[in-house]
Amino acid sequence: MRTHLVTTLKRQATRILGQLAKDRSPVLVTQHGVPAAYLVDVDTFEALQDRLRLLEGIVRAERAIQAGRSATHRGARRRLKRWLE
Repeated sequence: MRTHLVTTLKRQATRILGQLAKDRSPVLVTQHGVPAAYLVDVDTFEALQDRLRLLEGIVRAERAIQAGRSATHRGARRRLKRWLE
């Protein structure tokens, strides 16, 4: 992973974005020597968002199961059949 100062990013944004698109490796942006942000390409960001949504769905499902808010396969089929009628 590359690291750039925020001032370098301001001055060389086109070059840095071009390299980011080419190698798809995140860039750490620092401000006053302190990490301030990560810069990632659009495809990587969207893939991370998709993974996050999937993981959040899994967590919600696990919590529902632990709370007893789940149904057997047979029960779910019955509910769906009534709902479709």
